[in-house]
Amino acid sequence: FFPNSKVSGVFVSSIFPIFLLSIIYLYLVYYYFVSEYNYLSNFNLYLGLDSLNELFSERAFLIIFWTHFLAINLFCGSWIVSDSRKFSISKILIFIPLIITYFTGPIGVFVYWLIRIFYAKRISLYD
Repeated sequence: FFPNSKVSGVFVSSIFPIFLLSIIYLYLVYYYFVSEYNYLSNFNLYLGLDSLNELFSERAFLIIFWTHFLAINLFCGSWIVSDSRKFSISKILIFIPLIITYFTGPIGVFVYWLIRIFYAKRISLYD
């Protein structure tokens, strides 16, 4: 609502949200470690969809995964905002990929990349 305010700058373009989520993530890992959660079972997610489905039925894994998901998507959203400022892309236009990034991270970043091509007037795979 206030994109140019200092409060918005702290939450969007600083390390503060990632730092806060890292602290929460570490706390959750420690909490579930003390609660004797079997972290070795987390590696079952690579064995197939049935194993992944079993992991998501465990509350501890679900909470840790959601925190992980939120941190990654917020990081991607923060990058979109800071990168869009370099090219003076309309805030209204950036709203769409930001919402998509929150729900489906990679698709939102891809949508932003398509928008960015028109403003940067070039395609770059290394920015």
